[in-house]
Amino acid sequence: MKHFQGSFRAHPFGSIKQWMGQRLFLTHRIKNVSGEFSLTALAYNTRRALTLVGVSGLMSAISA
Repeated sequence: MKHFQGSFRAHPFGSIKQWMGQRLFLTHRIKNVSGEFSLTALAYNTRRALTLVGVSGLMSAISA
């Protein structure tokens, strides 16, 4: 079962990268890759929020 653990854990990251059109990381050190993926996750979450509640809903949630 240990062999499959990594694939289950890595699946969401691969899906997000593929959905955003980002195949490879542009940076090389773990700290830089972490920052790069954080920006990708922020873009993914913002895009989902816009899809779910729309621009006006998101703006009212930010200002509240």
